[in-house]
Formats: sequence, C-alpha cells, structure tokens
Amino acid sequence: MLVQKLSDMGVRSEHAYTAAVASIGLSFISWLTSRKKESASSARADRWGIFVGQWAPTFFGLGLALKGYEQDKR
Repeated sequence: MLVQKLSDMGVRSEHAYTAAVASIGLSFISWLTSRKKESASSARADRWGIFVGQWAPTFFGLGLALKGYEQDKR
C-alpha cells in the first residue's frame, strides 16, 4: 500500500499538507511569472497556473490518507 510505504519512509500528514499549501502559492507564482516574462498569450500562463494548481488536491488527499493511517497505527 502506498500510504504505508510513505509512512514507513517518514512522510507524515503534515508534510503533505505543507506541500499542498506550497503548491497553491507556487501555482500563483508560476501563473504570474509566465504572464509577465513570456511573450506567449495569457492562455499559456493560465495553463501553467492550472497545471501546478492541480497538485494541491492530490497533496491534501494524500495528507488525509496519511492522517487516517497514523490514527489507525496508534
């Protein structure tokens, strides 16, 4: 099981939650940077922001799974 392996490697739910919050900030920064620095259309900047923004729900879900595993393990 993936959650068990991650827990055995020392990954805790707090790590996943921190990664989720960081990915939200990174999504905004990548959107803003792409919009300001590239000569491409704003649609490309939007795609960068959306791509990185999709990581957050994954990390939040992983955090919930790890939290449940940590509580069952006690």
